[in-house]
Amino acid sequence: MNNDLIRQFDSIEFAENPETRCPCVLLLDTSGSMDGEKIKALNHGLRTFQQALQSDELAAQRVEVGIVTFGPVHLAQEFMSAQQFEAPTLKAQHATPMGQAVEKAVKMIEERKKSYQLNGIGYYRPWVFLITDGEPTDDISTAAHLVQNGEESKAFMFFAVGVDGARMEVLQELSVRQPLKLRELRFKQLFQWLSSSLSATSKSHSGIVPLSNPATPDGWATTE
Repeated sequence: MNNDLIRQFDSIEFAENPETRCPCVLLLDTSGSMDGEKIKALNHGLRTFQQALQSDELAAQRVEVGIVTFGPVHLAQEFMSAQQFEAPTLKAQHATPMGQAVEKAVKMIEERKKSYQLNGIGYYRPWVFLITDGEPTDDISTAAHLVQNGEESKAFMFFAVGVDGARMEVLQELSVRQPLKLRELRFKQLFQWLSSSLSATSKSHSGIVPLSNPATPDGWATTE
């Protein structure tokens, strides 16, 4: 879709739904190592995410979801409101170009902010949520620099989650925030937490809400 058409669709969408937006980019590893139970659990988690957001009337109008998969880098979904979101069914294949994927996500956020501003739409600080089970097959130095600058300037919040097999020390180099490791394959609980966090953010006045700790003994994550 060319830029003129995207702007036309944005204008119509924002006219019909002028609510303040809470954008979130999901950066999802679809490399070959995710094949099997991991990709099945991830797809199930995405369906849970869709259902949870759409069950909250205000969040469905305010939260916007964009999806970038990597293995190779692919724009799986342009930003769209949660009420229009349909969870894709992902397939695992190829390498892990994590650095390129992060760079694409940052560019998406910059372009989306411009669209909000052009149409007079308010927005909360965007989220970038990375999920991976491997190590990057490309250089992540530029991506790490973009993440650091984005966090420092409050341009977006970046979260990194490592699935079994992930190089957590590499995620630590990429993320300013403490990377989390997924317990077993608790993608369903992860996306329930993400949807509730985004819903709470979308209803706040400042866009800043205390997030529940996912690394409790019963949570979906660990910091180890």
